[in-house]
Amino acid sequence: MGEKKASGNKITGFFKWLAADIADIGTTFTDGSWKTKLSYLIMGGGQLLRGQYARGIAFLALECGMLWFIFGFGMNYLKDFLTLGTKGRGFNPDGTISYGDNSFFILLYGLLTIIVIIALILVWRLNLRDNRNSERLLKEGKHLPSNRKDLHSLLDQNFDKTLLALPLLGIFVFTALPIIFMICVAFTNYDFNHQPPAQLFQWVGLENFRNIVTVGGKGNFGGTFFTVLLWTLVWAFFATFLNYFLGMGVAILINKKGVKLKKLWRTILVMTIAVPQFVSLLYVGKMFASDGLVNSYLIKWGIIEKAIPFWTNPTYARILIIVINLWIGIPYMMLIATGLLMNIPADLYESARIDGANQFQMFMKITLPYMLFVTGPFLLTSFIGNLNNFNVIFLLNQGQPQSMKLTGGAGYTDLLVTWLYKMTINDTNYKMAAVIGIMVFLVTAVISLVVYNFLPSVKDEEGFQ
Repeated sequence: MGEKKASGNKITGFFKWLAADIADIGTTFTDGSWKTKLSYLIMGGGQLLRGQYARGIAFLALECGMLWFIFGFGMNYLKDFLTLGTKGRGFNPDGTISYGDNSFFILLYGLLTIIVIIALILVWRLNLRDNRNSERLLKEGKHLPSNRKDLHSLLDQNFDKTLLALPLLGIFVFTALPIIFMICVAFTNYDFNHQPPAQLFQWVGLENFRNIVTVGGKGNFGGTFFTVLLWTLVWAFFATFLNYFLGMGVAILINKKGVKLKKLWRTILVMTIAVPQFVSLLYVGKMFASDGLVNSYLIKWGIIEKAIPFWTNPTYARILIIVINLWIGIPYMMLIATGLLMNIPADLYESARIDGANQFQMFMKITLPYMLFVTGPFLLTSFIGNLNNFNVIFLLNQGQPQSMKLTGGAGYTDLLVTWLYKMTINDTNYKMAAVIGIMVFLVTAVISLVVYNFLPSVKDEEGFQ
């Protein structure tokens, strides 16, 4: 109830802020001088007339550049944004090729144009605020910042903005824009049969999302999606917690008093980390093939009569993947746990022994609570990482075995992320791949938000201080 009230207050607060900002725009125009009014049309005009040439030129250059992009380039694509093109490739009456529209470019550059328009509005609003502040300073009898001071501030008090400008631009171009584009593709029919420039693709609304959750029927992916999602969650659970507790157990055993050659045991375990996963996983995958080393020697020694279907039986394949992942994950957790165990005060264990506690009780009451407190965030990130663990699954068996019961090229050991890869590369079904990408985000976001609030280090930050 409290959360709903807080959400309602935030929404109400946003609309109040928006109304106040719009009112401020009107007040600035009404009370402002003609120089400020000029800036409503020509950004930077007021600054230039007041002698603030650095600011004025910057605002004017941004306005000219954005308007040139919008009307000189972007509008050619934005005008077809709602249809994503109507004229496909064909032939002109004289026999020459008519390439027509390109839905891909219309969507990409149309999105970019919308973003530039939003940016233009924000810069325009910033320009008005700067004019209002300048008028306020003049009315108070104060001097406006000089051009030299403005330029110097870019290397002094505003140096953080100067330093972050290029990285933020890179994040937008290479991260934010592709994500927005992918989300939009999920609402289209962009697939193998709609490949621009030869064919156009169009908006289809929520049709793809209905297909991904609808079980049964031609063209629906619901059965496969829920099968892959369930295995993804099961895999992430075992891959995270088995590695965590077994790695901790190995660290406790090695650190135990009386154990000799501790450095040797740690070195042997670390060797699995030294070998690149790309090499080791491919090699192990071949070892358990029908004609691999494992089956060959088991048959040679007379233990089995025919090859064990490690990768062709869904149950065997899933169990084997979880077991092989232990070989990769335990050494990492062992190294982390070794350092943390050394930081637990020895007085706690000594007091527990005096009180008559046994080894198991000391582990449950001292070691485990401390480890969970310190490594809680790491445990959450490991779980999320395993939800998207592409390497282990794809390098071992490419998500096999496949079945006619599973659509979209999915296999019984595919995770959502490997299924997304197959949908993109093998089937060129970009629309459903984009939907799966959104589903992966929703699953990871929900798990992260829910679990994070239950972590001991979040609920009781001073529990072990």
